[in-house]
Amino acid sequence: MDALLLMVVCFAGYLLAYHTYGKFLARKIFKLRSDAPVPSHEYRDGIDFVPTRKGIIFGHHFTSIAGTGPIVGPAIGIIWGWLPAILWVTLGCIFMGAVHDFGSLVVSVRNEGKSISEIAARYINKRVRMIFFLIVFLALLIIIAIFGLVIATVFKLYPESVIAVWLEVPIAIILGWAIYKKSANVTLATVVAVAAMYAGVVLGAWLEHIRPGLCSFPETGIIKPAGMWTIILLIYVWFASTLPVTTLLQPRDYINAWQLFIMMGLLVIGVAASAFFSGPAFAMTAPAINKVGSDIPPLFPMMFVTIACGAISGFHSLVASGTSTKQIAREPDAQFVGYGSMLMEGVLAVLVILCIAAGLGMGFKGQTGPGVWQGFYGSWLGAKGLGDKLQPVVVGASNMMGSIGIPQTLGFAIMGVFISSFAGTTMDTATRIQRYVVAELSEDMHLPFLSNRRAATTIAVLSAAVLAFVDTSHGKITFGASGTGAMKLWPLFGTVNQLLAALALLVVTMYLKKKGGLKYLVAAIPCLMMLVVTGWAMVLNEITFIQTQNILLAAIGGVVFLLAAWMTLETVILFCRKSPTDSPV
Repeated sequence: MDALLLMVVCFAGYLLAYHTYGKFLARKIFKLRSDAPVPSHEYRDGIDFVPTRKGIIFGHHFTSIAGTGPIVGPAIGIIWGWLPAILWVTLGCIFMGAVHDFGSLVVSVRNEGKSISEIAARYINKRVRMIFFLIVFLALLIIIAIFGLVIATVFKLYPESVIAVWLEVPIAIILGWAIYKKSANVTLATVVAVAAMYAGVVLGAWLEHIRPGLCSFPETGIIKPAGMWTIILLIYVWFASTLPVTTLLQPRDYINAWQLFIMMGLLVIGVAASAFFSGPAFAMTAPAINKVGSDIPPLFPMMFVTIACGAISGFHSLVASGTSTKQIAREPDAQFVGYGSMLMEGVLAVLVILCIAAGLGMGFKGQTGPGVWQGFYGSWLGAKGLGDKLQPVVVGASNMMGSIGIPQTLGFAIMGVFISSFAGTTMDTATRIQRYVVAELSEDMHLPFLSNRRAATTIAVLSAAVLAFVDTSHGKITFGASGTGAMKLWPLFGTVNQLLAALALLVVTMYLKKKGGLKYLVAAIPCLMMLVVTGWAMVLNEITFIQTQNILLAAIGGVVFLLAAWMTLETVILFCRKSPTDSPV
């Protein structure tokens, strides 16, 4: 199928879904009301609970859930062919992912802005709260530790992105100050901030061109360059998590959202320009359905846990019930922020698939056509390093942007800043959410001194640092100078993340079940599918871990699987009762 036609069909489907199914959920299922009380007003503190206009919070929420997930996931998942990947990120996004995000946000807004873990105790029982907390803590721990390494890797691959990424911090602080302290015009302030950000991109590309290696750490020293960047990023996220949300987190995510919109706009124009001006050179060179090799996992269920963001991702429920729920100013805004953001992430995933399926074949190292795709996807990409996973996207995107006159060097800089910026927004949002998790656990355990935002953030950051820098291989504990320790648990993240999605949908299902009628089916059906798919994938992974004698992953994965099965059983028992106990609205 022509790439341009495929893009138009997918985008039209998302737009139609927002104005039909999205409105149905908002008006008929959740019955959102403009006059309903919301946590941002009831608990306003100027730090976490801050009523925010929906356009700004959309930017925060979108960039927090996007990260590198809708880039890396489709970049790996397209190995099964572009057709199953496209179907999953369109239909999955509309009927599963967006329902998951929207439902998690609404349920949290109607429960004092509590996390989905805390809400599980209200709608299921108190026993499942600790189960959910443990799974959430593990998932966030991996995210914080790994995303520091992700950004460090991008900085090494694309050093021209370093200056632009760090310039975003003062730009965001000034933007927040101008809007909230000086009542500056939001539109004008946004234009100035985004222009300054892209000036940083050009500056970084120029400096790296005239003085290569300027922004790179030397390879010598006790701590490797990746480890140094990880330390610096962990220090940064400590401050980002403890500062008021309007000081850094929200404005940085907001301008990053505009960066993403512009990036996506360039790719959309690039698809159109390539289709019109490149002719046969721009075609779907990737197979619609790929006959995979022996080293590649089966499409079902593994594609559904490989491509998460862009279709459905459990991390999104943590953002929805973590930071975003505390900023929603009116209940109806939840459709735009929750459902709309997920659809926009689906748009990004579609563009990534097109970059690889069509843009990649336009040329790489003197070769064009299907051979380029085969060169990257002749073996299982998921087993390769991060650079190998990102390269097909960067090359394909740069090829398409070249169709509109953007030089490849600048294209690489734009993509490098784009990827590392969104990994950064995910990392600092994850740290803030982990702080909420630690604080809620501390309150439950009657340890109020640990619920302080600085103490809770310190626990979140230090635990991630331990995971990143402590090496437990060879039966002893040593210091890992490269900061790659979290990679040992990374094979668990795909299934744990999708398990979170299933469990969050369980909570939404129980919330709707207590409202009466058959409303709960909109969450129960995708919940059931995710439980089956994720459970199946976890069993396959367990078999692999045991066969390869990876005792650590087998033990942790087995415990997580049993905890999830326990929580599911508790929910099913409650669900089957004729008269479930009353719960808060």
